[in-house]
Amino acid sequence: MPILFSMLAPHVPSICHEENAPDFQHDMIDGLKQTAKRIEELKPDVIVLVSCHWPSTFFHYVDATPEHKGVLTAFECPDLIKDVPYFFPGDAELASQLVKAGEQNGIKAVSVTDPYYVWDYGSVVPLRYLVPNEDIPVINLSVTLAASLQETYEWGKTIKKVLDESSKNIVFVSSGALSHNLVRGRENKPTASEHALDKEFLQFIANKDYDAAYNMLPQYARLAGVESGGRHLAMLLSMLDQHNEPAIGAAGQSSGSWNAIITFQQKSVAI
Repeated sequence: MPILFSMLAPHVPSICHEENAPDFQHDMIDGLKQTAKRIEELKPDVIVLVSCHWPSTFFHYVDATPEHKGVLTAFECPDLIKDVPYFFPGDAELASQLVKAGEQNGIKAVSVTDPYYVWDYGSVVPLRYLVPNEDIPVINLSVTLAASLQETYEWGKTIKKVLDESSKNIVFVSSGALSHNLVRGRENKPTASEHALDKEFLQFIANKDYDAAYNMLPQYARLAGVESGGRHLAMLLSMLDQHNEPAIGAAGQSSGSWNAIITFQQKSVAI
């Protein structure tokens, strides 16, 4: 059946522990908690999540591990994210279907089945809020640095076809930022020029002009330093069509980046 719900989720390190988050990031936390309620209502069978902090070099990796269990200390910011446990079920069968479909379409997709693989914080941070009971299976996807935006988009289309044809109820999460030219000081916002591009992208989304949002990605990613070169956004946009109703939620800065919650509800799903 069609993907029930898709979203862009922030993963800024300082929200990992709610009590440590600065005031200007609490709207994002509240927005994630509200989204968690919607996800719980939808009762998905699986969440498919692409994370900007799983950057693979050449291959599109799909985590087919049956159980995701570990303790995360983020090498990038061990002072903010340290000794964070997680324990989620996986979905090896559906993950294998994604890899097979990629291979059949000429996509260099590779399955990862490794109980010792430790999740990145782009996965752990949003899921701590979106699935606080850790009771929904998760399939993780990497962003592939050797892949162009177009290749990433086509890989997303391949994934979407498999998910749409599945009998399972599925939520898709793209974990990452918009503008992302980082500077020291989490209170800093993007520059006026960078944020103007954020606003243009968000306006295309609000108008459901998903093709225009995709077409602006190359220049937007280059000028505003969009996280992962915009690959997570290309993947998200590949999941959308005119049956997806957008809602632009809470947003905020983190060290010069702009981080927004954007959700997309299937028209056929009752709210």
